[in-house]
Amino acid sequence: MTNHNRPKPDDRSDNVEKLQATIHNTLENIEAAEETLAFSSPEEKAKIQSKNKRRKEAIDGLREEIKDEAAHREH
Repeated sequence: MTNHNRPKPDDRSDNVEKLQATIHNTLENIEAAEETLAFSSPEEKAKIQSKNKRRKEAIDGLREEIKDEAAHREH
């Protein structure tokens, strides 16, 4: 009996490109959100600034993942 539930092999060949695209999209979201600050209420401004802070932290994590992927490619 064959095992049809085998996991797919780990294909990391395009991880760096996907991570870079995610960073690019996140930066665009930060920029768009900052553009809305001028038209936002104080409560909305606080939410936007908080979300952008989390986005920037996520970008830092994504950049670390890119470094890890680059190191993985070298081996």
